[in-house]
Amino acid sequence: QVQLVESGGGLVQAGGSLRLSCAASGRTFFNYAMGWFRQTPGKEREFVAATSRTGGSPYYATSVKGRFTMSRDNTKNTVYLQMNSLKRGEAAVYYCAADQRPNGKSKINVMRYDYWGQGTQVTVSS
Repeated sequence: QVQLVESGGGLVQAGGSLRLSCAASGRTFFNYAMGWFRQTPGKEREFVAATSRTGGSPYYATSVKGRFTMSRDNTKNTVYLQMNSLKRGEAAVYYCAADQRPNGKSKINVMRYDYWGQGTQVTVSS
């Protein structure tokens, strides 16, 4: 089992940048593929990015490709989401998630992931 704690959210102007972190407990963090999702009130949780257990070849939602960068540091049990050129419509609660073992679901599907953090709020002002 793993516990996830996100941090780094806050208020940023449109066009600005934020770096989110997700710290994981436990000694087997390297066994988990990881994902970032976001959610606004009344909407479904939306895929943002995902990375493999080694951190190679991150996969991004089309809407964030070229602006967001996901990385992980297995020595620190942490994944990151660097968000540049943020848009007002990207204000949301951002969640990280851990995938312990493949279950046939796509990496963009919330049902693939076994563990979730509590989320961190990102607010984008004009």
